[in-house]
Amino acid sequence: MASHDDIEWRVAPGLTPYTQALAQMEARVAGIQAGTAGELIWLLEHPPVYTAGTSADPAELIDPRFPVVATGRGGRYTYHGPGQRIGYVMLNLAHRARDVRCYVHALEGWVIAALARFDIAAFRADGRVGIWTRDGGAEAKIGAIGVRVKRWVTMHGFSVNLDPDLADFGGIVPCGLPDYPVTSAAALGKTVTSQSFDDALSATFADFLAALDGACHNKG
Repeated sequence: MASHDDIEWRVAPGLTPYTQALAQMEARVAGIQAGTAGELIWLLEHPPVYTAGTSADPAELIDPRFPVVATGRGGRYTYHGPGQRIGYVMLNLAHRARDVRCYVHALEGWVIAALARFDIAAFRADGRVGIWTRDGGAEAKIGAIGVRVKRWVTMHGFSVNLDPDLADFGGIVPCGLPDYPVTSAAALGKTVTSQSFDDALSATFADFLAALDGACHNKG
């Protein structure tokens, strides 16, 4: 079990171009695999971009008004842009539990716990990966999960809609789910800054790691 104190937290100011972030993440993951770099939680925002996961269907790219970047994470098309908190999580599951499904479940739980600190009741939905809440009674997606695991080191992570321009999601079918809208903390009437959300992630991080080091190890 790795020490929690050994995990670096990094907060990037401004907007980090997606391709630049992807290159830095891949380099860091290679370092973790080689034992020359430590685990990392990287919090940032991107300029507007659509990213295509490994299951992306070209028919779901309706209006490529922003750059479109193919990426190795799981999932379909998603949007990243200002007002959205991105968390890239680079952890070595070989030192924790080699269970990708349990890792994704724990990651969802971490974001749900952070949102709860702003009185946003978020939840998992059977058969739909991501973070969901109710907006005017209807189920709506407030956060996306997309991960890749290479030689048991995790890549990519989550995105949470704090106050993005929700119209920017209109160029795609978000995550291949046309029947469900997207929402944000702002659309729910909550003021959540990047800094305050980062603080909430930090406050709930120990429970996330406990799930990896506990529940995921103890399964089966």
